[in-house]
Amino acid sequence: MTGDVVGSMVTRVDETALPPSVPPATAGSTAGEGRERPKRNREATRRRILDAARDLFGEHGYDGVTVRMIAAAAEANMALVNRYFGSKAALFGEVLAGESALRGVIAGDPDGLPRRLAEHFVRQVDRQPPSAITRLLDRSAGNPEVKQALLQYLEEVVVEPIVAQLDGPAPRARALLASTIIMGGGPVRRLLGLNDLRAADPAELTDRLTAMFTAALAPSPASREDPAATER
Repeated sequence: MTGDVVGSMVTRVDETALPPSVPPATAGSTAGEGRERPKRNREATRRRILDAARDLFGEHGYDGVTVRMIAAAAEANMALVNRYFGSKAALFGEVLAGESALRGVIAGDPDGLPRRLAEHFVRQVDRQPPSAITRLLDRSAGNPEVKQALLQYLEEVVVEPIVAQLDGPAPRARALLASTIIMGGGPVRRLLGLNDLRAADPAELTDRLTAMFTAALAPSPASREDPAATER
């Protein structure tokens, strides 16, 4: 259903309606009480929609899910999905950003970043069943409707936080190189599977990945030897 059609519908905002068993507010109710209940209910409805969307996108992929399915699973009015999130693609992007553990992995001591990224990568390899974010990416990557959401996710959750951790020249290029290692696991997982990686010794795999991330994030030898290279 398009946004114009939804916008023309006369809908009842069911999250602000009181259950039949609860009497309407009396004249003695305070203004604060009248505002608090709808706010709490809006937040709860929004959370239900996000949870339902996460599960459905993870199970069926972006193409296999409709706004009607999400609304039904969340026990919410279809109009509320569009009102709170604007579109299915925007909802997908919010689910994607909210599910990622990478924000916490990247934050912290910059010197320990390569090791943290390596440990995160190995955790994702060993995790069974795959995490919600892994399922979302596996089943939805390549869809043109979610391209912008995926680009925004990559920028805001991966690239920009890594750039903020780096000193020296060309921080974005180094962050993109590390991001290639992080995100490149998806195609390998989808096409070749992870059995060989799961069979490897986790400690050795973590050490190898730490070396890879360290090399990707380090300033180039030329820039370290020539301070003027930073200005070029």
